[in-house]
Amino acid sequence: MTISKTKSSFYRRLYVAWLIDTGTATSVPALTAATGMPRRTAQDTLAALAEIDIDCRFSQDDGERHNAGHYRIHDWGAIDRQWIERNLAQLKSTLGYP
Repeated sequence: MTISKTKSSFYRRLYVAWLIDTGTATSVPALTAATGMPRRTAQDTLAALAEIDIDCRFSQDDGERHNAGHYRIHDWGAIDRQWIERNLAQLKSTLGYP
């Protein structure tokens, strides 16, 4: 089954936000390790979360340099986080993520 680019992009954003919110992957390297997506895709996905009204912010770790830190979800906007949890297996399968 093939899905549209719009749907796969939306699912990827939901999954990345869920990974961040659960603490599973809160940095670009952690996101690439958890999903297998290229670094640029992870960066683009993080930047695009605002387009679906997910408020995700980067926090620099104290005393660190060179963007060492983590992302955190501050607000899910209109997105139902519980829907993501209920449909997590489908999201991962559709995206081909482990």
